[in-house]
Amino acid sequence: MLGSLHYLTLSEPSNPAQPRHLAYWQWGDPYNPRVIVCVHGLSRNGRDFDTLAQALASEYRVLCPDMAGRGKSDWLTRKTDYNYPLYMADTMAFLDQMRLEQVTWIGTSMGGIIGMMLAAQQPQRISRMVLNDVGAIVSAKGLKRILNYVGSGNIFANADEAMAYLKPIITPWGIASEEQWQKMFAASFTALPDGRYALAYDPDISQPFKEATSKADTIADIDLSMVWNAIACPVLILRGSNSDILTHDTALAMCQRAVPTKLVEFEGAGHAPALLDDTQIRPIVDWLDIRP
Repeated sequence: MLGSLHYLTLSEPSNPAQPRHLAYWQWGDPYNPRVIVCVHGLSRNGRDFDTLAQALASEYRVLCPDMAGRGKSDWLTRKTDYNYPLYMADTMAFLDQMRLEQVTWIGTSMGGIIGMMLAAQQPQRISRMVLNDVGAIVSAKGLKRILNYVGSGNIFANADEAMAYLKPIITPWGIASEEQWQKMFAASFTALPDGRYALAYDPDISQPFKEATSKADTIADIDLSMVWNAIACPVLILRGSNSDILTHDTALAMCQRAVPTKLVEFEGAGHAPALLDDTQIRPIVDWLDIRP
Protein backbone atom coordinates (compact mmCIF):
# COMPACT_ATOMS: atom_id res chain seq x y z
CA MET A 1 0.00 0.00 0.00
CA LEU A 2 1.26 3.45 -0.94
CA GLY A 3 0.17 6.92 -0.04
CA SER A 4 -1.29 9.03 -2.82
CA LEU A 5 1.12 11.10 -4.93
CA HIS A 6 0.42 14.81 -5.42
CA TYR A 7 2.26 17.85 -6.77
CA LEU A 8 2.55 21.53 -5.90
CA THR A 9 3.74 24.12 -8.39
CA LEU A 10 6.63 26.36 -7.34
CA SER A 11 8.98 28.56 -9.35
CA GLU A 12 12.48 27.79 -10.55
CA PRO A 13 14.82 29.87 -8.33
CA SER A 14 17.14 30.78 -11.22
CA ASN A 15 14.15 31.71 -13.41
CA PRO A 16 11.04 32.71 -11.41
CA ALA A 17 8.91 32.66 -14.57
CA GLN A 18 9.61 28.94 -15.02
CA PRO A 19 7.38 26.61 -12.99
CA ARG A 20 8.65 23.47 -11.29
CA HIS A 21 6.89 20.73 -9.39
CA LEU A 22 7.35 19.60 -5.81
CA ALA A 23 5.98 16.12 -5.19
CA TYR A 24 4.56 14.84 -1.93
CA TRP A 25 3.01 11.61 -0.67
CA GLN A 26 -0.15 11.85 1.40
CA TRP A 27 -1.44 9.28 3.88
CA GLY A 28 -4.60 9.24 5.99
CA ASP A 29 -7.68 11.43 5.95
CA PRO A 30 -6.91 14.57 3.89
CA TYR A 31 -9.28 16.55 6.16
CA ASN A 32 -7.71 15.44 9.43
CA PRO A 33 -6.50 18.60 11.24
CA ARG A 34 -3.78 16.60 13.00
CA VAL A 35 -0.95 16.81 10.46
CA ILE A 36 2.53 15.31 10.48
CA VAL A 37 5.14 16.39 7.93
CA CYS A 38 8.00 13.93 7.36
CA VAL A 39 11.14 15.14 5.57
CA HIS A 40 13.96 12.89 4.40
CA GLY A 41 17.75 13.01 4.35
CA LEU A 42 20.15 14.47 1.78
CA SER A 43 19.94 11.84 -0.96
CA ARG A 44 16.61 10.30 0.00
CA ASN A 45 12.93 11.07 -0.63
CA GLY A 46 9.48 10.86 0.92
CA ARG A 47 9.14 7.15 0.22
CA ASP A 48 11.50 6.49 3.12
CA PHE A 49 8.54 7.13 5.43
CA ASP A 50 6.09 4.68 3.84
CA THR A 51 6.12 2.25 6.77
CA LEU A 52 6.01 4.94 9.44
CA ALA A 53 3.28 6.89 7.61
CA GLN A 54 1.15 3.79 7.31
CA ALA A 55 1.47 3.26 11.07
CA LEU A 56 0.40 6.85 11.76
CA ALA A 57 -2.29 7.28 9.10
CA SER A 58 -5.21 6.13 11.26
CA GLU A 59 -4.66 9.06 13.63
CA TYR A 60 -2.95 11.68 11.47
CA ARG A 61 -2.78 13.15 8.01
CA VAL A 62 0.81 12.40 7.04
CA LEU A 63 2.59 14.39 4.32
CA CYS A 64 5.96 13.24 2.98
CA PRO A 65 7.42 15.68 0.43
CA ASP A 66 10.24 14.91 -2.00
CA MET A 67 12.54 17.89 -1.64
CA ALA A 68 13.81 19.54 -4.84
CA GLY A 69 15.89 17.19 -6.96
CA ARG A 70 14.70 14.05 -5.17
CA GLY A 71 12.10 11.38 -5.90
CA LYS A 72 9.31 12.67 -8.11
CA SER A 73 10.17 16.36 -7.66
CA ASP A 74 11.79 18.32 -10.48
CA TRP A 75 15.53 18.81 -10.60
CA LEU A 76 16.86 22.36 -10.28
CA THR A 77 18.46 24.01 -13.31
CA ARG A 78 21.16 25.82 -11.33
CA LYS A 79 22.81 23.23 -9.10
CA THR A 80 24.13 25.74 -6.58
CA ASP A 81 20.48 26.32 -5.59
CA TYR A 82 20.48 23.00 -3.71
CA ASN A 83 20.94 24.70 -0.33
CA TYR A 84 19.13 25.30 2.94
CA PRO A 85 17.71 28.71 2.00
CA LEU A 86 16.01 27.03 -0.97
CA TYR A 87 14.78 24.11 1.16
CA MET A 88 13.42 26.53 3.75
CA ALA A 89 11.65 28.61 1.09
CA ASP A 90 10.15 25.46 -0.44
CA THR A 91 9.04 24.24 2.99
CA MET A 92 7.29 27.51 3.75
CA ALA A 93 5.64 27.49 0.32
CA PHE A 94 4.55 23.89 0.94
CA LEU A 95 2.99 24.71 4.32
CA ASP A 96 1.33 27.85 2.96
CA GLN A 97 -0.12 26.19 -0.14
CA MET A 98 -1.40 23.32 2.01
CA ARG A 99 -2.84 25.91 4.45
CA LEU A 100 -1.08 24.31 7.38
CA GLU A 101 -0.68 26.72 10.25
CA GLN A 102 0.94 24.23 12.63
CA VAL A 103 2.28 20.69 12.21
CA THR A 104 4.20 17.94 13.93
CA TRP A 105 7.57 17.55 12.22
CA ILE A 106 9.54 14.32 11.71
CA GLY A 107 12.91 14.86 10.05
CA THR A 108 15.72 12.49 9.18
CA SER A 109 19.19 14.06 8.93
CA MET A 110 18.77 16.94 6.43
CA GLY A 111 15.03 16.87 7.08
CA GLY A 112 15.72 17.29 10.77
CA ILE A 113 17.96 20.30 10.12
CA ILE A 114 15.22 21.90 8.03
CA GLY A 115 12.78 21.27 10.87
CA MET A 116 15.15 22.76 13.42
CA MET A 117 15.60 25.89 11.33
CA LEU A 118 11.87 26.25 10.84
CA ALA A 119 11.13 25.73 14.55
CA ALA A 120 13.76 28.33 15.47
CA GLN A 121 12.63 30.94 12.95
CA GLN A 122 8.86 30.42 13.04
CA PRO A 123 8.07 28.58 16.29
CA GLN A 124 4.32 28.82 15.74
CA ARG A 125 4.57 26.47 12.75
CA ILE A 126 5.87 23.39 14.61
CA SER A 127 4.11 22.08 17.72
CA ARG A 128 6.57 19.23 18.35
CA MET A 129 9.38 17.54 16.50
CA VAL A 130 11.10 14.19 16.01
CA LEU A 131 14.77 14.44 15.02
CA ASN A 132 16.05 11.24 13.48
CA ASP A 133 19.81 11.07 14.03
CA VAL A 134 20.69 14.73 13.74
CA GLY A 135 21.15 17.49 16.27
CA ALA A 136 23.03 20.52 17.55
CA ILE A 137 26.42 19.35 16.21
CA VAL A 138 26.73 17.53 12.89
CA SER A 139 29.91 15.46 13.02
CA ALA A 140 32.55 15.94 10.33
CA LYS A 141 33.24 12.19 10.34
CA GLY A 142 29.77 11.40 9.05
CA LEU A 143 29.80 14.30 6.59
CA LYS A 144 32.97 12.95 4.98
CA ARG A 145 31.43 9.51 4.58
CA ILE A 146 28.25 10.87 3.01
CA LEU A 147 30.11 13.13 0.59
CA ASN A 148 32.13 10.13 -0.58
CA TYR A 149 29.07 8.46 -2.05
CA VAL A 150 26.43 11.12 -2.80
CA GLY A 151 26.44 11.78 -6.54
CA SER A 152 28.77 8.88 -7.31
CA GLY A 153 27.37 6.29 -9.69
CA ASN A 154 23.95 7.10 -11.07
CA ILE A 155 22.91 4.56 -13.72
CA PHE A 156 23.03 0.81 -13.12
CA ALA A 157 22.70 -1.94 -15.72
CA ASN A 158 20.18 -3.99 -13.76
CA ALA A 159 18.53 -4.47 -10.37
CA ASP A 160 21.35 -6.65 -9.03
CA GLU A 161 23.96 -4.02 -9.85
CA ALA A 162 21.82 -1.31 -8.26
CA MET A 163 21.31 -3.33 -5.08
CA ALA A 164 25.04 -4.08 -4.87
CA TYR A 165 25.65 -0.34 -4.87
CA LEU A 166 22.93 0.37 -2.30
CA LYS A 167 23.71 -2.25 0.33
CA PRO A 168 27.06 -0.96 1.60
CA ILE A 169 25.62 2.54 1.92
CA ILE A 170 22.50 1.79 3.91
CA THR A 171 23.46 -1.36 5.81
CA PRO A 172 24.24 0.86 8.86
CA TRP A 173 20.61 1.97 8.97
CA GLY A 174 19.60 -1.27 10.63
CA ILE A 175 17.89 -3.06 7.73
CA ALA A 176 16.68 -6.32 9.24
CA SER A 177 14.90 -8.34 6.53
CA GLU A 178 14.62 -8.94 2.81
CA GLU A 179 11.24 -7.20 2.82
CA GLN A 180 12.89 -4.08 4.25
CA TRP A 181 15.65 -4.26 1.64
CA GLN A 182 13.03 -4.33 -1.11
CA LYS A 183 11.29 -1.30 0.39
CA MET A 184 14.56 0.60 0.44
CA PHE A 185 15.32 -0.46 -3.12
CA ALA A 186 11.91 0.81 -4.31
CA ALA A 187 12.54 4.16 -2.61
CA SER A 188 16.11 4.48 -3.86
CA PHE A 189 15.86 3.87 -7.60
CA THR A 190 13.87 4.78 -10.69
CA ALA A 191 13.38 2.01 -13.25
CA LEU A 192 14.29 3.21 -16.75
CA PRO A 193 12.50 2.04 -19.93
CA ASP A 194 15.59 0.13 -21.13
CA GLY A 195 15.77 -1.98 -17.97
CA ARG A 196 18.48 0.03 -16.25
CA TYR A 197 18.06 1.76 -12.89
CA ALA A 198 18.87 5.32 -11.86
CA LEU A 199 19.26 6.74 -8.38
CA ALA A 200 16.11 8.65 -7.45
CA TYR A 201 17.88 12.00 -7.08
CA ASP A 202 19.83 14.57 -9.05
CA PRO A 203 23.52 13.57 -8.68
CA ASP A 204 24.37 17.26 -8.31
CA ILE A 205 22.44 17.77 -5.05
CA SER A 206 25.70 17.80 -3.10
CA GLN A 207 27.47 20.26 -5.43
CA PRO A 208 27.14 23.37 -3.20
CA PHE A 209 28.53 21.59 -0.14
CA LYS A 210 31.35 19.94 -2.09
CA GLU A 211 32.32 23.30 -3.57
CA ALA A 212 32.32 24.91 -0.12
CA THR A 213 34.43 22.17 1.47
CA SER A 214 36.89 22.14 -1.43
CA LYS A 215 37.82 25.71 -0.52
CA ALA A 216 38.58 24.74 3.07
CA ASP A 217 41.51 22.70 4.38
CA THR A 218 39.23 20.07 5.83
CA ILE A 219 35.61 19.21 6.54
CA ALA A 220 34.68 20.42 10.03
CA ASP A 221 31.81 19.77 12.41
CA ILE A 222 28.74 21.90 11.71
CA ASP A 223 27.65 23.73 14.84
CA LEU A 224 23.88 24.26 14.93
CA SER A 225 23.77 25.05 18.65
CA MET A 226 22.30 28.51 18.16
CA VAL A 227 19.48 27.00 16.09
CA TRP A 228 18.90 24.23 18.61
CA ASN A 229 18.86 26.63 21.56
CA ALA A 230 16.15 28.71 19.89
CA ILE A 231 13.72 25.77 19.62
CA ALA A 232 10.88 25.91 22.13
CA CYS A 233 8.76 22.88 21.21
CA PRO A 234 8.98 19.37 22.69
CA VAL A 235 11.47 17.14 20.84
CA LEU A 236 12.04 13.41 20.54
CA ILE A 237 15.62 12.63 19.51
CA LEU A 238 16.27 9.30 17.82
CA ARG A 239 19.85 8.10 17.50
CA GLY A 240 21.51 5.03 16.05
CA SER A 241 24.00 3.76 18.63
CA ASN A 242 26.68 3.63 15.91
CA SER A 243 25.87 7.01 14.37
CA ASP A 244 28.77 9.02 12.94
CA ILE A 245 26.59 12.14 12.51
CA LEU A 246 25.05 12.56 15.97
CA THR A 247 27.32 11.59 18.86
CA HIS A 248 25.98 10.20 22.12
CA ASP A 249 27.43 13.15 24.05
CA THR A 250 25.77 15.69 21.74
CA ALA A 251 22.43 13.94 22.05
CA LEU A 252 22.68 13.86 25.86
CA ALA A 253 23.61 17.55 25.98
CA MET A 254 20.57 18.38 23.86
CA CYS A 255 18.35 16.89 26.55
CA GLN A 256 19.59 19.36 29.16
CA ARG A 257 16.97 22.03 28.59
CA ALA A 258 13.73 23.07 30.25
CA VAL A 259 11.53 22.09 27.29
CA PRO A 260 10.55 18.39 27.28
CA THR A 261 13.20 16.50 25.31
CA LYS A 262 13.52 12.72 25.14
CA LEU A 263 16.34 10.60 23.72
CA VAL A 264 15.86 7.08 22.32
CA GLU A 265 18.86 5.14 21.00
CA PHE A 266 18.65 2.08 18.77
CA GLU A 267 21.31 -0.58 19.25
CA GLY A 268 23.02 -1.82 16.11
CA ALA A 269 21.92 1.09 13.92
CA GLY A 270 24.07 3.86 12.51
CA HIS A 271 23.13 6.96 10.56
CA ALA A 272 20.24 7.04 10.17
CA PRO A 273 17.75 4.54 11.64
CA ALA A 274 15.52 3.41 8.76
CA LEU A 275 12.23 3.56 10.75
CA LEU A 276 11.04 0.35 9.09
CA ASP A 277 10.27 -1.97 11.99
CA ASP A 278 8.23 -1.77 15.15
CA THR A 279 11.24 -1.37 17.46
CA GLN A 280 11.98 1.98 15.78
CA ILE A 281 8.42 3.04 15.00
CA ARG A 282 6.83 2.28 18.38
CA PRO A 283 8.82 4.95 20.32
CA ILE A 284 7.56 7.57 17.85
CA VAL A 285 3.94 6.43 18.11
CA ASP A 286 4.09 6.33 21.90
CA TRP A 287 5.70 9.78 22.15
CA LEU A 288 3.13 11.34 19.80
CA ASP A 289 0.40 10.32 22.24
CA ILE A 290 1.81 12.96 24.59
CA ARG A 291 0.21 16.32 23.91
CA PRO A 292 2.59 19.30 23.89
